[in-house]
Amino acid sequence: MKKIMPNENNTLVSVIISTRNESANIERIIKNLKCQTYSNIEIIVVDNGSSDNTQKLAIKLLSKENVFHLPHYVDLTNVKNFRGAQVNFGVQKSKGELIFFPDADMTFDNNLVEEAVGKMELFDSLYVPEIVIGNGLFGKIRNFERSFYNSTCIDAVRFVTRHYFEKVNGFDEKNIAFAPDDWDLTKMLKKSGASMNITQSVKYHHEESLSLSSYLRKKIGYVNTFNAYIEKWGSDDEDVTKQFSLKYRYFTVFIENGKWRKLISRIDLAIGVYVLRILVGVKYLFNR
Repeated sequence: MKKIMPNENNTLVSVIISTRNESANIERIIKNLKCQTYSNIEIIVVDNGSSDNTQKLAIKLLSKENVFHLPHYVDLTNVKNFRGAQVNFGVQKSKGELIFFPDADMTFDNNLVEEAVGKMELFDSLYVPEIVIGNGLFGKIRNFERSFYNSTCIDAVRFVTRHYFEKVNGFDEKNIAFAPDDWDLTKMLKKSGASMNITQSVKYHHEESLSLSSYLRKKIGYVNTFNAYIEKWGSDDEDVTKQFSLKYRYFTVFIENGKWRKLISRIDLAIGVYVLRILVGVKYLFNR
């Protein structure tokens, strides 16, 4: 596929990668971004206290000027969401008209950025479909479940124009903790009038090291982060109601807009999804 050079499209895309002990992933995502069919990209890594060699690996592939150690620049005393603080700081240091903030354990179709630049001539923000790459049956179930969430209130945007990111002041790092923070940003963008769409190109979320037990621990760890988000938007908000509704999370999201056809096409994986949902609920009740 032909590589679009900066002199053909002058839109600079700033990719902000937040890291903490991501030595297993940082090289992979940077190399993947450097192979995009669109080349007018700046990559900024904002690290928060890694004890491994994440920063050294990032500097090796980028430069010292593009890798920042957040505590050296920002007072984190009252910060609830370090990922949000990292992305916000990275945007401040960036120059791009378009902002892309993937997780460090992701890779992408090679034409994702090219497609996003084209779509964002018409839209202000973009969802990116996700494919979960995991191990065994658990990985297949996780990927099947995630495929139903694209462009729903369970999803969150990944590309946004600088104009709208700055208009909402980025992530609400002081009030909303990590977990619902991307929902919160997406809601702020919606309320500010940002138009939204979704790419056809996908992102790949590498969960090869994620086991069922660690997944359950992670999900339960999120539970106590939701109160401030619900209080901010109100429990009667349309999105909030769906996000925390058993009816929507267990049923509607899997059948709306004709998605029921996909659900019944793989009954084995559908059963696995519901078993996983029930396990999360049981573990939550047990922990309480």
